[in-house]
Amino acid sequence: MSKGPWLDDDEQKAWRSYLLMHRTLETHLERHLQREFGLSKSDFEILVNLSESETGRMRAFELGKATQWEKSRMSHHLSRMEKRGLIRKEACDARYPEIVITDEGLAAIKACAPAHAARVRKFFVDVFGPDRMAVLGEVSDEIVETIEKHRHADCPPEVSG
Repeated sequence: MSKGPWLDDDEQKAWRSYLLMHRTLETHLERHLQREFGLSKSDFEILVNLSESETGRMRAFELGKATQWEKSRMSHHLSRMEKRGLIRKEACDARYPEIVITDEGLAAIKACAPAHAARVRKFFVDVFGPDRMAVLGEVSDEIVETIEKHRHADCPPEVSG
């Protein structure tokens, strides 16, 4: 399927359109989170993961795996969230503490999630429609699978994580 390393004009146009759409959507959604609820996209991502876990707690490495963040970024961000009262760190049997969503963190995610979901629906889901949304889901899964195969086969260790 590959024609070589360079993208032709149509491929380049589609790729750049995708990049612009992604940046525009992500920036717009984050601005709403920040201005209306005082949460960054990163705060939201952590709170979503914690709120969706059965116990409201996860280990930092689990959060890192779910978010694909590097260890130092995770550590710094969790410290900032802890200072704001959104999460707390609790000692456990393991070497590192568990990250626990606080009542304040749960209230924050419950407050912003409906508005955020409505915007995702308006600016993304409804624009695609059900048929194209199904195709997008399939293609997205295929892209992730292709990257995972590359990471485990011939990707340099310093890149694959």
